[in-house]
Amino acid sequence: MSPPRRKASNSHVTLKNTMSDNINTLTTQHGVPISDNHNSLKAGPRGPTLMEDFILREKLTHFDHERIPERVVHARGAAAHGYFKVYKPLSLVTSAGFLQDPAAETPVFVRFSTAVGARGSADTVRDVRGFAVKFYTQQGNYDLVGNNMPVFFIQDSIKFPDLVHALKPEPHHEMPQASSAHDTFWDFVSLMPESTHMLMWLMSDRAIPRSYRMMEGFGVHTFRLVNSHGQSTFVKFHWKPKLGLHSMAWDEAEKLAGRDPDFHRRDLWDAIDSGHFPEWELGVQLIDARQEAELNVDLLDATKLIPEELVPILPIGRMVLNRNPDNFFAETEQVAFNPGHLVPGIEFSNDPLLQGRLFSYADSQLSRLGGPNAHALPINRAVCPVHHFQRDGLHQSAGQKGRVAYEPNTLARGSEFRLDGATHGFHSSPDDLQSPKLRQRSASFDDHFSQAKLFWNSQSQAEKAHVVAAFRFDLSKVESTEIRQRMVDNLAHVDMKLASRVAAQLGIHTPDAAAAAGRLGYRHQTMQSELQEAPSLSMVGRYKPDIRTRKVAVLAADGIDMISVKRVIQELTAAGLHCKVIGPHLGHVASATGRTLAADYTFSNTASVMFDAVLIPGGVASADELCRLGSAVHFALEAYKHCKPICAINEGVLLLSALGFSMGMQKETAISVPTPGVVIADSQRALQGQISQAFIAAMLQHRHWDRINLDSVPA
Repeated sequence: MSPPRRKASNSHVTLKNTMSDNINTLTTQHGVPISDNHNSLKAGPRGPTLMEDFILREKLTHFDHERIPERVVHARGAAAHGYFKVYKPLSLVTSAGFLQDPAAETPVFVRFSTAVGARGSADTVRDVRGFAVKFYTQQGNYDLVGNNMPVFFIQDSIKFPDLVHALKPEPHHEMPQASSAHDTFWDFVSLMPESTHMLMWLMSDRAIPRSYRMMEGFGVHTFRLVNSHGQSTFVKFHWKPKLGLHSMAWDEAEKLAGRDPDFHRRDLWDAIDSGHFPEWELGVQLIDARQEAELNVDLLDATKLIPEELVPILPIGRMVLNRNPDNFFAETEQVAFNPGHLVPGIEFSNDPLLQGRLFSYADSQLSRLGGPNAHALPINRAVCPVHHFQRDGLHQSAGQKGRVAYEPNTLARGSEFRLDGATHGFHSSPDDLQSPKLRQRSASFDDHFSQAKLFWNSQSQAEKAHVVAAFRFDLSKVESTEIRQRMVDNLAHVDMKLASRVAAQLGIHTPDAAAAAGRLGYRHQTMQSELQEAPSLSMVGRYKPDIRTRKVAVLAADGIDMISVKRVIQELTAAGLHCKVIGPHLGHVASATGRTLAADYTFSNTASVMFDAVLIPGGVASADELCRLGSAVHFALEAYKHCKPICAINEGVLLLSALGFSMGMQKETAISVPTPGVVIADSQRALQGQISQAFIAAMLQHRHWDRINLDSVPA
């Protein structure tokens, strides 16, 4: 007789019912309640992040493997090969070998990218840009993985999945693509006052660069340089473009996303392909322990920067990109950057955002590149000898020989690779870690608005107008009135005029700083700064006297004044500019005497947003035909609206008649600049070379943001 069947246990059901009482409690994937979702576990408030933090590791691991095989962030990129040369030995501050010999060229591979969009998104969206450099040194690979902005949204890596989840397309309908202009992003950052400084950068012209070649790069975090005596110095890394710092107009960037979503990667490829090699200067800010205490800025806080006015940037070397990849997938797509790739002489700081990245980058490559052997791919392979006992794994291609795969050993008969000892091996500098382990952020991280205020105060009037317009645009796309209100209330702590200007068109109440101070997530401690303004934070005045590779559109139709325009084109070309003729049709446009000029584009297959400046030649018949062609008129007006330099010769000014410009100037003033960046002249001055000089002078300013009444321009 079989034993009586036992009644099924309901203990699991009971447990589930018990947990339902805590349905609003944040837990791990295994149901463990989480006490703090804002701070990783550290050895003291300013100590390094501890590996035992299973909550951090679980959260980052899941995030790292969410998307296969595309990068979770920085999916859309462009890259190039080149070299780096140091100016002089830096042995006083670091033992890093590639920073010692001015005669040596260190190979590099550099990848630029947007952060938010998928691989198929557009280049010119408003976004932070990645700026990652892999140095192939004789001591191993060193990766300087940074951005085109010197600060970041968050202070602790445990918040990175939250940030990106909020910023990415909303999961229920996968919209919008590559854009911050939606509810979930602004909901998150409005509850995270620490993001305010980064938001100022994101809403500024820095977020829409003209070209990767005209973009700064920053290491973002504080690192340490260590010399052969074990003495360390804090360091911030900066890349400065040789061509200067330039941006787009927001309307232009939006239109380019439709006209040419590959605009930035095409620009980089074409420049290198034509021999105009992009170049950057690497600079460092060096801070010793005594100076750190005087800066009133916590160097471990990635939402803060050190103004150049307080710690000047020391130029230490130059980087040149001189070769395009042979295969996009094998190189640009398969390259694996990791801030944990260091060489002797460079070390980490305890920045809690950096500490989490050291785990997350390596972990991400496991999914994206199929296992632990991504280092063996040609683009990731070190150029120096590599010896280790790591074996097998997916995609193993090394084909190691022998029976020994461990150390120490005797079976290899002395052929095993021994430890380097105290001379060349990587040594972490000793650091006192005596604080209790805890989930807590240092009080020195709590100033969220002082540097945002400094950034705002340092902008020109035109730049401030662009910041206001960007905030208005993004927040106008937010459906929740509460979120819009919360964000402008936060901005009131930066500047009340800024907040009021942003709020004016959003259908919300007057900004209320007191309301912001009482909300969830608000932490605030104002630091007194000796700087009220920092010119280095503005793009104005950062232009370089170098206009090579700029693109000039020459608008022409049959009947142009060929003699003067050819002279101007020759002089502009000699200055390193690329002149392209846009006509009503492909083929040629002809002068009244039958001389011809080849047309590179038509008004239907290109647009003003593809060019940096516009030249309108003279000739009655040419001007009349262009004025009857709506797309030609729009071309000129749109370039004017985007504050680009424009030069009109004789009758060419008729194309600008909608703007109020005319031929009514006197002969004795045959070159006129009636408004910033617009040059009007007669053909005689073209033959004397004066027009080219005036036009080039206008282009040296890049854009003329001080033009007035741009909203009234019909383009």
